[in-house]
Amino acid sequence: MDFDVGKVDLNCEKNNTAHKTNDISVNRLIVRRGQSFLVTFELHDLSRPTTDLLELMVETGPQPSEALGTRSVFGLPEGCGKGSSWKVKVHQGSVLLAGSITLDITSPADAPVGEYSLSVKTSATASVGSSLGKLLLLFNPWCKEDWVHLPEEEERQEYVMREQGLVYKGSDKYISSMAWNFGQFEDDIVDICLKLLDVNPKCLSDPAKDFSARCNPIYVSRVVSAMINANDDRGVLMGRWDGRYDGGMSPTHWNGSVEVLRRWLKNGSNPVKYGQCWVFAAVMCTVLRCLGIPCRVVSNFQSAHDTDKNLIIDDFFSDYGVRPKQSPDSVWNYHVWVEAWMRRPDLSAGSLYDGWQVVDPTPQEKSTDVYCCGPAPVKAILQGHVDLKYDVPFVFAEVNADRVTWMVLANGSKKKISTDSVSVGQNISTKAVGSDKRVDITANYKHAEGTEKERDVYNLAVKRVNIPEENSNVIHDGKPGVSMKIVELTKPVSGKDIDLKLILNSNDSETRTLVINVNVQAMRYTGIPSSQIQTELKELKLLPNQDLTIPIHIPFSVYGEKMRESNSIKVSAVVTDKDKSEAVYITEKDLVPESPSLTIKAIGSELQYSEMTAEVVFENPLSEGLRNCFITVTGSGLLTETMEARMPLLKQGQRLRVTMPFTPYRPGPKKLVAGFNCDQFRDIKASCNVYIKPVTGVVPPLRR
Repeated sequence: MDFDVGKVDLNCEKNNTAHKTNDISVNRLIVRRGQSFLVTFELHDLSRPTTDLLELMVETGPQPSEALGTRSVFGLPEGCGKGSSWKVKVHQGSVLLAGSITLDITSPADAPVGEYSLSVKTSATASVGSSLGKLLLLFNPWCKEDWVHLPEEEERQEYVMREQGLVYKGSDKYISSMAWNFGQFEDDIVDICLKLLDVNPKCLSDPAKDFSARCNPIYVSRVVSAMINANDDRGVLMGRWDGRYDGGMSPTHWNGSVEVLRRWLKNGSNPVKYGQCWVFAAVMCTVLRCLGIPCRVVSNFQSAHDTDKNLIIDDFFSDYGVRPKQSPDSVWNYHVWVEAWMRRPDLSAGSLYDGWQVVDPTPQEKSTDVYCCGPAPVKAILQGHVDLKYDVPFVFAEVNADRVTWMVLANGSKKKISTDSVSVGQNISTKAVGSDKRVDITANYKHAEGTEKERDVYNLAVKRVNIPEENSNVIHDGKPGVSMKIVELTKPVSGKDIDLKLILNSNDSETRTLVINVNVQAMRYTGIPSSQIQTELKELKLLPNQDLTIPIHIPFSVYGEKMRESNSIKVSAVVTDKDKSEAVYITEKDLVPESPSLTIKAIGSELQYSEMTAEVVFENPLSEGLRNCFITVTGSGLLTETMEARMPLLKQGQRLRVTMPFTPYRPGPKKLVAGFNCDQFRDIKASCNVYIKPVTGVVPPLRR
């Protein structure tokens, strides 16, 4: 018997709420795999609905195929459909006699994610099915059979559902947090994420295979890692680290991912200018959370970039305290990547490498001829199992490489000054679950420095990557005859002078005549000098068993202008013993001046769809006017777009107070983020938390 399909109800609001996708939309069907959803439709002339054949079909991608898992035929009676892993049954709430039927449909927990068409045939003889509509299928961290299953609900709320977070920056001694709006549930973001998958080179080369592979979070995370940067594809962001950002935005401009992703789409899938590591990582976190893969942003301080894959970072100095050449290796003040949660059955039959995986979208080194990195199991990094995929040796070096300092002499030869097996990989940090506290997760990546276990793991890693032993004609110094350190006298604050002191001490019985070079450089966070600030040369005598103290004064009038595109100040001292020309000593200190105070607060009822006000306050700390000032305010779920206020001149000591009205449209924990810019200061940030209470029975206003 043939039945005609009438009105279709995809139950979008009910299904999306059950699948925790209603923050994305309640007007289109968005569900998670491995979990059932309801579809209701009318069947005219319905007389025997439970005994006659009802055949459903789902398809995704071009050339859908049952062999590839991108097409599935299934139906009633329950279980028919050629062995399909999609399942359907009549929902117990169906009102069959009223001429409608409600079906309870369940996708497999390993179905490819993406957009599907759903159709139904109401007769074995019908050649064409009737369309029931389209649905989006996402990964499901709530489903135990899904490879991205995350057991704890608090963690699912933090790593999948939370739209705001913190990114940690600075240096290991000056850790600061920056609020970031991930905005993964903004209306158009899920479509942008799917577009990102559709234009990746693997999809363009073999779309049928790519759509099929989207069942696998390992594959998807690796594709996203490559597509966030634009180095060898139509990726989202173009990276730039030289301080010149003509034709785009300085990476420090961005407060969130939504504006970046929307610009990429508006640009016709051409890259947005410009990003650096924390922008790449935060945008990737947005994409993975949107697709349903649990994800968190992680910052590694004193992060090594090992270009030659020998797990050693070489630093070169000349006798006047600066690097005479740029080593291909470097140690960044900090580097930001993401961790994504998933199983790794490709590496172990058990669960040995399941859990957090490092995935890094910053284009540093190629992996199988593509600028991407990971997923690298954090558990493998901890154990030194660097022969596993993907890119474990590179990430291991980032957190645990040894650092060798060399002096380049006038004749071009090099002298080994010191070996440091401790400083790389400090204070590895991420935001706490459910609060804005910083959590140190260094112990997840390596054993405590100075322990036998840490050295055993390092030596195992060296053995596994088959590094040949070096045979260099270099001079190795023994115990240093002079000890020295640089000490802060005042907390470094941008806008104020900085005072330090260099303290030298000798335990020898002889007086030493020392040539002391103190060099101050503005540094990019990647460990590369951007400009010279000042240098000072002294010749002094160091008496036995006495401290020699040398003051170091760095005026803001000298360093301020040179810090606009720099992250930190490096103060280094190179000391040569005049009586022992081979005796050379080096010490250095990185300073990250604290930004002047910017504050933001939310005023109002904190109720969904009720008008509130953001108040931003900044006071000029300088003895001169600040020119071309402007303030930005963003917040996913609070503001539909970035709001701005401009002021051409803020006089000496003048206080700027700006208020901006907004209407929150999504309930739950949210974050307002403010940015301040002017000619003298760049991208000062502030944020405040807002908890928006939901309302019911109110028609929401239209938004983009």
